Parts: sequence; C-alpha cells; structure tokens
Amino acid sequence: MKPKATKILYWIVTLLFCFFMLMDGIADILHQKSAVEVVKHLGYPEYTLFILGVAKILGQAAILQPRFNTLKEWAYAGFAIHFIIAISSRYLVGDASSLLIPPLLLLLFMLYGYGLWKKVERFENV
Repeated sequence: MKPKATKILYWIVTLLFCFFMLMDGIADILHQKSAVEVVKHLGYPEYTLFILGVAKILGQAAILQPRFNTLKEWAYAGFAIHFIIAISSRYLVGDASSLLIPPLLLLLFMLYGYGLWKKVERFENV
C-alpha cells in the first residue's frame, strides 16, 4: 500500500475507534443502564464504570495526539488489556460465545489501527 493511502486508512480506522471509545467512555461515566447491568453481571463494582470511562476518554485522546509516541503506545496497551479482560470476564461468567465477539472485534480493529500507525511512522522516518 502506498504511504498516502496507508495514512488515510490509518486516520479512518483511528478516528472510528476513538469515536467509539469516546462514546463508550461517556456512557460509562454517566452510568448508563446497559453499562451498569453489564458490570454487575460480570461481578465488578459499579464504581469501576467511572474509572473505565475516564480511562477510555484519556486513552483515545492519547492515541489522537501526535507528539508523545510513548504515551500513544501505553494507550494502545491499555486498550488491549481492557479488551482482553472484557473477553476473559465474559468467558469466565459463562456468557454465550456471541458476547465474546464484540470485544474481540474491537481488539482486532484496534490492533489493525496500531499496525497502520507503525507503518505510517516508518514512512515518515525514511
């Protein structure tokens, strides 16, 4: 893929991912009914919603900022851990395998964006 096409695809994937994380983070902070039901079902205390919501908003802001690459790496790592915990939690409480698919797809989507970012970085450092 050409550098310009890679950069455009990176921004499309990244903006979509960050928009989803922003919306999800806001829903967590506002303790939307569906989010409260999920954390209770998984056995986590309700106050974790606020912590996760703030972390999602800060994480997506870290991914979008262009200056501090280490911060961006940590944000990607944090989201990866978040999705792995979500998948594991769903599995361990005995949820249907169909409920494991959304966090798995988001993890793969995020990893795809991460890979594109690394390609763009290589193009810019040549």
